[in-house]
Order: sequence, then C-alpha cells, then structure tokens
Amino acid sequence: MTEAIPLHHAGPAQAVGRDRLLLAGGALAGPIFIGSALVQAATRDGFDFRRHPVSVLSTGDLGWVQIATFLATGLLTIAAGWALRRAEPGGSAWLPRLLALYGAGMVAAGVFSADPADGFPVGTPRGAGQISWHGGLHFLAAAVAFVALIVATVLVARRAARAGDRGRAGLSLGTGAYFAVAWIVMIVRPGPVTMIGFGLAAVVGWAWVTAVLAGAARGRTS
Repeated sequence: MTEAIPLHHAGPAQAVGRDRLLLAGGALAGPIFIGSALVQAATRDGFDFRRHPVSVLSTGDLGWVQIATFLATGLLTIAAGWALRRAEPGGSAWLPRLLALYGAGMVAAGVFSADPADGFPVGTPRGAGQISWHGGLHFLAAAVAFVALIVATVLVARRAARAGDRGRAGLSLGTGAYFAVAWIVMIVRPGPVTMIGFGLAAVVGWAWVTAVLAGAARGRTS
C-alpha cells in the first residue's frame, strides 16, 4: 500500500519565498521609476526638470511610458507592502499600510494623468495652463502618496530610535523632513531651484523605500 506524502510543510516555505520575491520587486520600484524618468527626460523634446514635474511625461504621444511606469511601480510597492506585513508579523501594521497607500497613490497618478503644462509636450503654451478633472485627481493622488511616504519615514525613525539605532532614525527622519519641505516650497514658490530640489527629494524618497524593502527582503526588520 502506498502512503500519501504529507505536503503541509510546503505552504509556509512557499509563502516566505513569495514574500521575499514581492519585497525584492518593491525594492526595484524606485530604480525603475527614476530610471524611466531620466531616460524619458533625455529623449523627449521640450522636457526640462527645471520647469516640469515628472508627471507631465504622462502627456503626449509617448505619455503611455510614464503612465505604465506609475502603474508598474505602484503595483510593485502595493504588493511589497502586503508582503511586509507577513514578513514582520510582530512589527507595526502601519508601515505596510502606509507603503501600500504610497503605491496606491502612484497607481492612481497613472490612471488619472496630469495635464500638459508650460511648453510640454512641444506646442503647449507656456504657463501652468488649466487643470482638468483628471489632472486635479492626479495631484490629489500624488498628495496622498506623498503624505503616506512622509508619515512612513517618521514611523520608521521612531522605531529605530526606540531600538537605539540613531543613525537609521536620523536618516529616516531626514528623508521625511527633506521631502516635506521640498514639496511645500515647490508649491509655494515654484521655480527652477525648487523644481530641481523636489526632483531630488523624489529620488531620496524612492531610495528610502528601496532601502526599507530591500532590508526586509534580507530579513532585517524595519
């Protein structure tokens, strides 16, 4: 008589492997987003980081590239947030939720595309231009994502400080503070310097997300 082979131990192992894969995918979201923006900025006529936010790359004939970038990186981050909750069962439930919310904001920013503005795409009149309903929802989605990211950095900084890791606490808090200040200043006083400053803040913010998720994939708690 043959005996059934028990398979009940395969589930948890597969789940751990799947979660690590999702976390690694989330860690790649930042490099994908930044890389896509840099390539598009270098190849699309009329785009200038000193005058245009990355969002306007979602307009024009090649706008689908940036829309796909928003959707792909957002979904990767949402999946990583879900996996982070499973990977750290004893950790805070808020960090996975905030990262998933950040990803959801990116997805919504792709669904509701920005409006042409300030000479981009080529042929668009200079100036801010009118904001359509989907352009307004784009900015709302971005605001939700940005707030979620800022709160997440503060949460990680607080947890790191309690664990005695002052260096990590400082880096997380500094990331959130810089992102918040750069975002507010860009809104209040838009200009070449503040636009570049916020562009760098986006790079720093994505780098922080990458570091958190890559650390989780390696088994390090956030």
